[in-house]
Amino acid sequence: MTANDTKILLIEDNPGDVRLTIEVLKEAKILNKLSVAKDGVEAMDFLHKNGVFKDAPPPDLILLDLNLPRKDGREVLAEIKSDPDLKRIPVVVLTTSRDEQDIWKSYNLHANCYITKPVDLTQFIAMIEAVENFWVSIVKLPPKRHK
Repeated sequence: MTANDTKILLIEDNPGDVRLTIEVLKEAKILNKLSVAKDGVEAMDFLHKNGVFKDAPPPDLILLDLNLPRKDGREVLAEIKSDPDLKRIPVVVLTTSRDEQDIWKSYNLHANCYITKPVDLTQFIAMIEAVENFWVSIVKLPPKRHK
């Protein structure tokens, strides 16, 4: 799998963060491989290919906000990591929370990493670029499961 083949699911309810992430990934020329879910229920429908997401591409990487409407990001993380078909997908928690309990809980639920979103625009862009560089260009992601 190459960087251009990597499919990312961004689970984020903040339209500004979604727009910035799209712009940064667009510059990295992987925008066409990005899908967005605006809340936890939509994310799980996407991952389970329910309803309008029946043809959704399975992601290679998930970027997950914790503070989501309808279904909290912590619940989404727990569901992903307890599902035999989803648990190997790396989940990067991207959140504004600096709460130690959120950090502990995320790692206990098997998040692959926990990143606190910077409030500064330049730092936010640099953080997304670093995530993209590491998880898309450097890390060898698990191959697709053959059924």
